[in-house]
Amino acid sequence: MKIAYLDCSSGISGDMLVGALIDAGVPLEHIESELSKIPLDGYRVGKKNVKRCGIRATKFEVEIEKESPKWRKWADIGKIIKTSKLDKEIKEKGLELFKQLFDTEAKVHGGKTERIHLHELGAVDCIIDIFSVLAGLKYLGIKKICSSPVNTGTGTVKTEHGEMPVPAPAALALLKGAAVFSTDTRYELVTPTGALLISGLVTEFRGIPHMKITGYGYGAGHRDLKKMPNVLRITIGETQREENIEEVFVVEANIDDMNPQLYHHVEKILFKSGALDVFLTSVIMKKQRPGTKLTALCREDSLKDIIEIVLNETTSIGVRFSKWGRVALKRKPIRIKTEFGNVKFKKVFSDSGICRIYPEYDDCRKIARKNGIPLQEVFRILNRYSAS
Repeated sequence: MKIAYLDCSSGISGDMLVGALIDAGVPLEHIESELSKIPLDGYRVGKKNVKRCGIRATKFEVEIEKESPKWRKWADIGKIIKTSKLDKEIKEKGLELFKQLFDTEAKVHGGKTERIHLHELGAVDCIIDIFSVLAGLKYLGIKKICSSPVNTGTGTVKTEHGEMPVPAPAALALLKGAAVFSTDTRYELVTPTGALLISGLVTEFRGIPHMKITGYGYGAGHRDLKKMPNVLRITIGETQREENIEEVFVVEANIDDMNPQLYHHVEKILFKSGALDVFLTSVIMKKQRPGTKLTALCREDSLKDIIEIVLNETTSIGVRFSKWGRVALKRKPIRIKTEFGNVKFKKVFSDSGICRIYPEYDDCRKIARKNGIPLQEVFRILNRYSAS
């Protein structure tokens, strides 16, 4: 599968991502051809090589004819997209992104989506950026996009509603759920269009994923910042496995003074709060005291809760945690008709051909109790159905 990784250490805007895609190998002529399928005129696109803090990058440029101020509502944008000759896949994704944009603007301004409007020049620029990105991603065959945490910049930005803190209200709302940070660069590093692309296209915020690098590109921002290159870097590669590759956190605490009866209680709370796995390991601690190492695996969004549970529900006065990579096979619950009736099984599989089926422990235990036979005998019988 072909994947892309966005390095947003200098933020992101629509034109920066288009520039990065062109720099990575998307011909400008292809983008122009795709844009010509949209019933939109009064603009020209181009590219040029520039340097940002000594780094060569591609600057995507949009020149729009200035007209008398006009406004475009969701219905206007929707009509433009629906009547275009774009591929169905690109058309549907574009509609989804613009609907998200208008819904967000409505929420920020306290109005209805149908009444929210974009200034014509801004709307045209946004249409060009979004569909240039979608066309470029399809041209390169990219199926998944990951991103680094996004630098929002700091300071204020002038808007038609006055001077606002960075990120602007719409950009902030669109970044909900994204991993962000801020440096002392007093400049708007994330535009609303950039935030929309992050929100609508990125599936995971992390370090560079495991992949074989096949290409890369740099897209330039408008300004040449002094402290860092104002560029968006895209790294393109192929993953050799289609299993679920993800990052997890390992949380650990060594405990030597807690009633062992409490571990089951702690385990249940940890699982309920998002732990992927919980296990205990016997260890020898300082002064040769026997102890127990409590380990919990979790994703980043559960890390804070898991740490608090360990500190509140155990006698530990501290925890340690680290980030690990994890590859997990796909899992699917199924039911199989057996001599004991319909029984739950767990199917574990991969796209490369791995497939294993296991009877679920809880169902096996119920069958053993109901029929008065040993649990291991139930497993032996049901494993025959796994193999069939």
